[in-house]
Amino acid sequence: MLEQLQDNLQTIFKNLRGQGKITEQNVSEALREVRRTLLEADVNYTVAKSFIARVKEKALGEKVLTSITPGQMVVKIIHDEMINLLGEAHVPLQLDGLPPAMIMVVGLQGSGKTTFVAKLAKQLKESGKRPMLVAADIYRPAAIDQLEILGQSIGVPVYREDTKNAVKICKHALAEARQSDVNVLIFDTAGRLHIDDTMMDEVGNIHKELKPKEILFVADGMIGQDAVNAAKAFNERLDITGIVLTKLDGDTRGGAALSIRSVTGKPIKYISLGETLDDLELFYPDRFANRILGKGDVVSLVEKAQEAFDEKEAEKLEMKIKKNAFDLQDFQNQLKSLKKMGPLSSLVDMIPGAQKLKNAQVDESQFSRTQAILNSMTKKEKEKPNIINASRRKRIAVGSGTQVMDVNRLLNQFDQMKKMMKRVNKMKLPKQAMGNMNNLPWN
Repeated sequence: MLEQLQDNLQTIFKNLRGQGKITEQNVSEALREVRRTLLEADVNYTVAKSFIARVKEKALGEKVLTSITPGQMVVKIIHDEMINLLGEAHVPLQLDGLPPAMIMVVGLQGSGKTTFVAKLAKQLKESGKRPMLVAADIYRPAAIDQLEILGQSIGVPVYREDTKNAVKICKHALAEARQSDVNVLIFDTAGRLHIDDTMMDEVGNIHKELKPKEILFVADGMIGQDAVNAAKAFNERLDITGIVLTKLDGDTRGGAALSIRSVTGKPIKYISLGETLDDLELFYPDRFANRILGKGDVVSLVEKAQEAFDEKEAEKLEMKIKKNAFDLQDFQNQLKSLKKMGPLSSLVDMIPGAQKLKNAQVDESQFSRTQAILNSMTKKEKEKPNIINASRRKRIAVGSGTQVMDVNRLLNQFDQMKKMMKRVNKMKLPKQAMGNMNNLPWN
């Protein structure tokens, strides 16, 4: 996420920390580089200029210049100002009041709007809500079909009609929701390739008729300043309540993330960092700033782990490890849980200091190959890997579309893992170990 911006800022910070003494000249030089980096990352010019001015004013204060670690102080000022730029605190969805709570989702075509609608519904359902999706894109039949397929995959109802009146569809969906147990209604409105009066009139009429509490604008992080300009246009017409940033995982610039809140004055509420329906995160300005500045995001990493791993299953697994009964089926289950946490590359971003490992590329394809190999094994082979002889290895390789050497590598790695677990189980407490020092062979 935002790799170019991260790398450039890390280089600037390293140089700042290496300065024995901070002066107005080297602060100005460093901030000139920060400004250039922000502009290269497609941050809005006015936003970048204002950001640098605030940082410079604080960085040249007496408290910083006389500090024992002035370089660190300047980095902290940049960090604090970036949090301020991004919004200071997380702003949750407003879903209180008489049900159903209504969420209107708007944006340009191709921004990932329909997929976001399904991601949001899935997340709300898992939190105990009862959402229903409304297919209000009357111009793209494929969008309606896509929404229905996504709804079926997450067990959420989708309201659709064979009519060309989006306002009527939304009003009828609201009436339907009030007759059922639905308490959140999410409207997937039509997108366009550019802002036009017809589109804005349509979403404006839906807003006027239904008066939803939440109007979320979905911004494609890959199109940079165009996303900021589109958000500004929608905000002027609809007075949006929040912004969703998508496709940040596939962009090396993504400066829209640092501009859009400042330009519109509206909070970023969600970020999407992957293609699966689980790849949706609540937006926390401080956590996002930490990732950009290479500090990681341990809190989000722990939250993802808690969501992905079942506590009871973890206890069972712990007992199996203690009994040295950990098998390939357990290994496969752990890989599935890890996959639920999102793309491995996005998890690496959450680890403090991960920027130092940027040359060690995360191979997502290797992860997929491992899963394919495990899927090609029988239940008995997973429980007793020692029965996997040469002919079985050949069959597993053919079934998974891999080579026998790939199967061998996986089995060898698993064997090493089991040996390591066995050694850990045999380790004694320090006091006990010290008591047995006299029994070592060289004594």
